Amino acid sequence: MPNSDNPSFQTEKASERLQRHADEISVRLTERGAVPNFPEPDDRTLRSFSLGEVAEILGVSGSYLRQLSIDGLGTTPETGTAGRRSYTLRQINELRAYLARTRRKEALKFCPRRREGEKLQIISVGGSASTTTSLYLAQGLALQGYRVLAIDLDPDGSLSKMFGYDYPGICFPDRYVSMYGALRYDDDRSSMSSVIRRTHFHGLDLVPGNCELEIFERESTKRFHSEDLRIADASIKMVSALKEVEANYDVVVIRCGGGIFLTAGAYGAATGVLRTVRPEWPEIMSMRISLSFLSHFVSLMEEAGMSVNHHFTKYLVTRHNPRDFSQQEAVAFLRKSLGHGLLTATVWESDAIRDAEVKKRSLYELVAGAVGRSAYEQAMETLNSTNAEVMDIIYEVWGRPPMYVMRASRIAGKASS
Repeated sequence: MPNSDNPSFQTEKASERLQRHADEISVRLTERGAVPNFPEPDDRTLRSFSLGEVAEILGVSGSYLRQLSIDGLGTTPETGTAGRRSYTLRQINELRAYLARTRRKEALKFCPRRREGEKLQIISVGGSASTTTSLYLAQGLALQGYRVLAIDLDPDGSLSKMFGYDYPGICFPDRYVSMYGALRYDDDRSSMSSVIRRTHFHGLDLVPGNCELEIFERESTKRFHSEDLRIADASIKMVSALKEVEANYDVVVIRCGGGIFLTAGAYGAATGVLRTVRPEWPEIMSMRISLSFLSHFVSLMEEAGMSVNHHFTKYLVTRHNPRDFSQQEAVAFLRKSLGHGLLTATVWESDAIRDAEVKKRSLYELVAGAVGRSAYEQAMETLNSTNAEVMDIIYEVWGRPPMYVMRASRIAGKASS
């Protein structure tokens, strides 16, 4: 029976009582040191890269890197059996800085970070395989020397889990771990920097996703219906939060989730949109519906006086089986419908990519032997080709000549020969 002896029982709402109990337990757990400020990710490190891999990443010859090492220039690689040299990503970036200083005419090639006057690129990724696409784009950019922030707007934290951050159904009162902390409507909003976590990729940070994001959706829905909240307000808050850390990054990759307001916020804040689609007719129909849905919300933002300017809107075919006739027809249909909006490269259906996901890793983190060399090389070729197109688009926005597609084609040619 209810405890009627408690004088506050008659006036306290059930929701208030439950929250009070949660807060009291949280305080006492913190006093006992049982609740850390933020949970730590699982213990993982990024593998080292062979001299040959580093030569391909930097676009120089292996003999040149070997001579730099012998002369003690740039950075000191790790030396394994038979004198094999390998480099951490941090050492690769140290090499970038050295080469940019000593080969000034090629400084952009080695150090592609944005220069003064070049705008932070915010890329919203949505659609089927958006987690995989966001993961490989963010990590690929980091491997090429960009400073990257990945934002997971999925309440299930699908992208976060790939980086070792897993908060299954957990919220942390007063210690928010997701974008909710930086977007919330009250005066207790967290700073953007407080929700950013480091990853095991040097130069790549993450804002994890968890169930807190559902709170933002509920609050936004309630305010939209009862307090005349404009759909643009979520985007304004997203833009404001990102401005706090704008100087620290070159590219932001946002993995859009299922929430209406969070997705609208991501698309409103974006400078570019990357929409993925599987080359299957039901998927294409689903994408058409979602595009109309997003168009409606963008129009509401524009009506509210917010300028939504995307430098590019591109579409990427994923899980593509080029031997499937029906998929060939679907890809041809998309090219005819979207023209240059559809990226030339497609990401092929790949056992290697699936095997890596089972291990909660990307192919960039694994060596070829972990998933089969042939499948590994084929998958990496399609992933790198896709990333090369996106990076050239970023270069175009920044007013630079394209570089990455040409380099990726050259590397693919070497591999196939």
